[in-house]
Amino acid sequence: MSVSAIQSSLAQTAMDSLLNQDAVRLQNDAQALMGGASHNPDGMGFEQLLRRVDDKDQAASARMEAVERGESDDLVGAMLASQEASLSFSMLMQVRNKVVGAVDELIKLQL
Repeated sequence: MSVSAIQSSLAQTAMDSLLNQDAVRLQNDAQALMGGASHNPDGMGFEQLLRRVDDKDQAASARMEAVERGESDDLVGAMLASQEASLSFSMLMQVRNKVVGAVDELIKLQL
């Protein structure tokens, strides 16, 4: 096996490890936010969720812009931040769809 193949394999392993760590952290964040939303009667949990998703998107955009301007050479970190923001937004959309579905079911109920 050549040196470049070994380096490529190590880089892929490191990237997989980082992605797994990020996935676990995102899952823990989602569980914490959803737990906070159920204990908070005035709905601040959902507002916090929205703010976190927006913060992740802004941070990812800032990191990508820094790489584009040449101020940072952390392309992998910027790409991971971008993927994390994308996953956060997808999770937010799934939560929204569940809420809309529940409201639709409530509207269909006959009293």
